[in-house]
Amino acid sequence: MASEQHRHHPEGGHERGHSGRGGHGGHDRRHGRPGAAGRAGPGAERDLELNPLFSREPVTVPRYALPDGEMAPEVAYQLVHDELMLDGNARLNLATFVTTWADPYARRLMAECAEKNMIDKDEYPQTAELETRCVHMLARLWNAEDPRHATGCSTTGSSEAAMLGGLALKRRWQRRRRAAGLPADRPNLVMGVNVQICWEKFADYFEVEPRYVPMAGDRYHLTPETAVALCDENTIGVVAVLGSTFDGSYEPVAEIAAALDGLQERTGTDVPIHVDGASGAMIAPFLDPELRWDFRVPRVASINTSGHKYGLVMPGVGWALWRDADALPEDLVFHVNYLGGDMPTFALNFSRPGAQVVAQYYHFLRLGFDGYRRVQRTCREVATRLSARIAELGPFDLVTDGSEAPVFAFRLRDGVDHYSVYDVSAALRERGWLVPAYTFPADRTDLAALRVVVRNGFGHDLADLLLADLRRAVERLDRGSAPQRTAEDAGGFAHGAETKNPRRPGRH
Repeated sequence: MASEQHRHHPEGGHERGHSGRGGHGGHDRRHGRPGAAGRAGPGAERDLELNPLFSREPVTVPRYALPDGEMAPEVAYQLVHDELMLDGNARLNLATFVTTWADPYARRLMAECAEKNMIDKDEYPQTAELETRCVHMLARLWNAEDPRHATGCSTTGSSEAAMLGGLALKRRWQRRRRAAGLPADRPNLVMGVNVQICWEKFADYFEVEPRYVPMAGDRYHLTPETAVALCDENTIGVVAVLGSTFDGSYEPVAEIAAALDGLQERTGTDVPIHVDGASGAMIAPFLDPELRWDFRVPRVASINTSGHKYGLVMPGVGWALWRDADALPEDLVFHVNYLGGDMPTFALNFSRPGAQVVAQYYHFLRLGFDGYRRVQRTCREVATRLSARIAELGPFDLVTDGSEAPVFAFRLRDGVDHYSVYDVSAALRERGWLVPAYTFPADRTDLAALRVVVRNGFGHDLADLLLADLRRAVERLDRGSAPQRTAEDAGGFAHGAETKNPRRPGRH
């Protein structure tokens, strides 16, 4: 108890709290105050400042209520900083698609703009101008017919952008139905069961029936035939994913569009496409320029992407673009008289940070087309090389190899039943690697896999270190006789690759 008492002495005293000048006589070591011989010495008051920071930490720190009094900023900082040491290392987080590395200049610009509210376009007109430039750059990248008059906006992320795309689809469908004197109360949206959970939220929040195409056999995403089979006169659109969260694969947008063209010819039902390009929309333009998935496909009405994934910005920005003004109904755009100016806005949020938009413009300016192509090509090369080396280890089969989005999934081979993918994930976590293990959705819930997301900052050297740790983990697990962990032990570690919402049976 004695040591605890002076560790937390209110004056900052510490048993070892001498001045650092050799511990001369005349110093009261118990209280950290100068003794008789030291009172006249210059700088005696500095002794308290030299005491260790932790001696000023209170005995108890309230975690779920405001403390009664103030705390020195350096003490509060150290408390928060130390708790955050328990987080995983973001650079070793191979579960997330979100950017975890940025160069110092991007970080500096974000720090300089930390106080800017993106919604205050009158007060921060140049930040608003940079947003507009980014929209025009993306419109050109995605082959819009008239990029100079592109319709689009920034968002807090690709989930908000996807919901805005969905809202526009719903409102256009409602207007067409009402104009024709037809009921508009039963909208549905067709998509693969592999969509990110934001689409399940959209359907739930905005009262749209989700029509999920289940997986079957080796088909892990939407196909033209399966999409058209679920469409009818109440379908507001089809969501095509460019870079599935489950395995990184691209859904065939042009082929789905062709099938919907055939549906319209046979039935008159006109169903638009929204492309969820959260990842792939910032990869395909640079690495797969011949792939038709964007506004070159006439049936594509809107596209969303995540600036904070393969757009290379730290978390907090997404983008939504529409083919033209007609694709975004005017009645969804609010004109707000805000601080003296007319401000058109289409968003689910109001206030949001402007720093990430500035960082997006910086990356566009800094890297250009060639720079983005080099970054994304490196990610793909790391992914395909690493997946091939993992396949050579013996116990694993590849589900995908990272040759589309730089993301791949792998499973245990048939006959490997003395450990599970969850055991592999836990073993890698002991070394700091965060590699998710999860089951696929209906109708492939029998398939349990691990997934690796390769991002900017995860190069060949780190990939080799991961491979070496995986090899050691397999050698150790091979000595076991039965799996030690199951899906229940994985918690919520799948990063949107599955839903555990018991109210929505369609995705289980």
